[in-house]
Amino acid sequence: MHFYYPNFTNDMWRIFGLCFFHDKLHFVNNEAKTFRLDDIKVFLNERGIGLYDTATAVRRLKNTASDKDLEVVTPTDLKAMADALPSLTDIVTTGQKATDVLCQCFGIDVQPKVGGFVEFGYGGRRLRLWRMPSSSRAYPMKVERKAEFYGVMFASVYSMDVF
Repeated sequence: MHFYYPNFTNDMWRIFGLCFFHDKLHFVNNEAKTFRLDDIKVFLNERGIGLYDTATAVRRLKNTASDKDLEVVTPTDLKAMADALPSLTDIVTTGQKATDVLCQCFGIDVQPKVGGFVEFGYGGRRLRLWRMPSSSRAYPMKVERKAEFYGVMFASVYSMDVF
């Protein structure tokens, strides 16, 4: 897949549309049943939002998209990534497996609840790890409700009003 959250049934770009533009279709091309990737990339760059996986190699143990059926073969060097991003203040995970990998890497003992964050120290700075609801439609929550959780996080990170 050539970019993050490409599946048209995934709600991530609808969540971003709701949070930043009050329009869940802002990044959606309904006719083509795709997302407007060029607009998404420009938006992410303007906002300083980076996306990356917590693993560079995974093995699917079953033919499902569920985190519980993933085995991390090669975790991403998250510490090197954090070192290369001196203005990094907040990290967001959208799944349990990613949260587990991140907590293990940074020695975080208490994981954040869905919709919340925990603070931790790394490299002489304080960072926040946020745990957001999954944007998958398999996650049993309406997109508008998911966007409320993300909106709280974005409001905190960007000191802005959302919704």
